[in-house]
Amino acid sequence: MATSTAVSSPFSGRLNRIEVSATMAMTAEGAKLRAKGIDLSDLGMGEPHFNTPQHIKDAGIAAIQQNFTKYTAVGGIPELRKAIVKRHATDFGSDYKADEACASTGGKQALFNAIQVLVDHGDEVIIPVPYWVSFKDIVEYAGGKCVYVHADEEQDFRITADMVERAITSRTKAIILNTPCNPSGAVMHRDDFRDVVLMAHRRGIYVISDECYVYLNFTGDVYSAGSIAEAREHLVIIGSLSKTYAMTGWRSGYALGPKPVIDQVSKLQSQSTSSPVSIVQKAAIAALEGPQDCIAEFRTDYVRLRDQVLADLKQIPGVTCARPEGAFYVYPNISAYLGRGGMKSSIDVANRLLQEAHVLTVPGEAFGTREHIRLSYATSGAILKEAAQRMKGFFASV
Repeated sequence: MATSTAVSSPFSGRLNRIEVSATMAMTAEGAKLRAKGIDLSDLGMGEPHFNTPQHIKDAGIAAIQQNFTKYTAVGGIPELRKAIVKRHATDFGSDYKADEACASTGGKQALFNAIQVLVDHGDEVIIPVPYWVSFKDIVEYAGGKCVYVHADEEQDFRITADMVERAITSRTKAIILNTPCNPSGAVMHRDDFRDVVLMAHRRGIYVISDECYVYLNFTGDVYSAGSIAEAREHLVIIGSLSKTYAMTGWRSGYALGPKPVIDQVSKLQSQSTSSPVSIVQKAAIAALEGPQDCIAEFRTDYVRLRDQVLADLKQIPGVTCARPEGAFYVYPNISAYLGRGGMKSSIDVANRLLQEAHVLTVPGEAFGTREHIRLSYATSGAILKEAAQRMKGFFASV
């Protein structure tokens, strides 16, 4: 009698919990079209269209010329950690010490480290929807369970303290907040944000505040969780220089938090990447300690581009869009076109926009919804205008 033998996978089971980043996947598909000579309107990858400011580049070059190319302490050289806490204190009134900061290879590594340190198997982590693509996968890789809080699109995707509180259970270990939000651009009201942080602290729940876009807040009320000193025992701040200083490729980020947590973050990092790149650390110091004029300049341009893309989207029948108050994304609702032309989800819409209209977007499924696509307006006004015309023509044809 024949018997069947199951073939085991050579890969670890935890890899089955995660997926390839949808942003990266769509970018890869776009690269294939570019290789064929096709002109794309690229609204996919979320990174500033500005160049890194010259004084930051000069600091990196000087580090090379001065042979600052050796290993450093895992959490970054003392000068960098001091620069991180000083910049944060100056801008947000926080009071961290250098040993409560860990520099990392980008904000994503800081986030990954923090979640791996705090979340164990079966722990629940509250994540507002829509969410940044990596939140879900990093939590599930750690063995945690994602508990989703769905934002109200009619309220421009804002999350309130009441919404978060209703999701808390006895197994809640952490809450991830991301404001301004990627992908929606939503900004939590300061009072709601503070209420969530204090509520979590009282219950012994950690808040992981992803502040990648903290300076790209268009409301005029720029704030950080770091200013809520009474909750710092249960607060971890994830920072990034990528968007603030147009340094995405430099890969420079950090975590701020209570020393016991940061010690464990550094311990984990010591067994993965060790220290951030030495020359990048010098560039990061120049960014944090040097002129900050570029931030206001970037923010002003993003507001202009946001207003342009919102006006353009209004010209496409059936497409609606919440008004973002930060970051550099819009998250239009394309549900009016689902069911047309065989398109059943935003994945279908994004794929056809890419293949037929040559507009690169990211489908909403990557962010926890199926009725939206994400567009990055961190590009030129001319590219945005061309993309809008292509999208309008595509939707008119389906």
